Amino acid sequence: VMTLTTILFLILSIVAIGTAIGTVTAKHPVVSAMNLVLHFFMLAGLYLTLNAQFIAVLQILVYAGAIMVLVVFVILLLNLGKEDQLEEKFSARKGVAMTFGAAFIVQTLILFTSAGKFTHEITANSVTTGYVKNLGYKLFTEYLFPFEFIAILLLVAIVGALLLGKKKLFLERETTQKSLK
Repeated sequence: VMTLTTILFLILSIVAIGTAIGTVTAKHPVVSAMNLVLHFFMLAGLYLTLNAQFIAVLQILVYAGAIMVLVVFVILLLNLGKEDQLEEKFSARKGVAMTFGAAFIVQTLILFTSAGKFTHEITANSVTTGYVKNLGYKLFTEYLFPFEFIAILLLVAIVGALLLGKKKLFLERETTQKSLK
């Protein structure tokens, strides 16, 4: 007997897989970004089916909101209008990606064919796992170093993006001034 939670989980996971594929295969970067936004919403729904309410809200606020605004801003800043030059023929990178994709599909098929062998029971403490108090305790005790490392990594990424953006603007100004003279 399939419960409502299981049905929702299956629907959300299928749409999440579809939007992830759409993110990777879209030709236009803005379409890819919109697929990624929808994917983030599907992940938030998956978190809700797993009783992780706080993580679901953070997923929507942080990733679907703030991060995607930055991604779209960077896409517009880079001005990826010449998509013809970005397309490449078959390469070793694509071959490796196809190999990993095939391995992923095989693993997924093995998982679904052996689904009856695993228990799908949720433990008694899984409901309290998603509470803010428990997450905060784990985050600032057990996972403090990775939390701080990610904060520094994001700061470096922002500074790098600003430097790259300013360098491009500086070069454009120089070429404009040279062409005016």
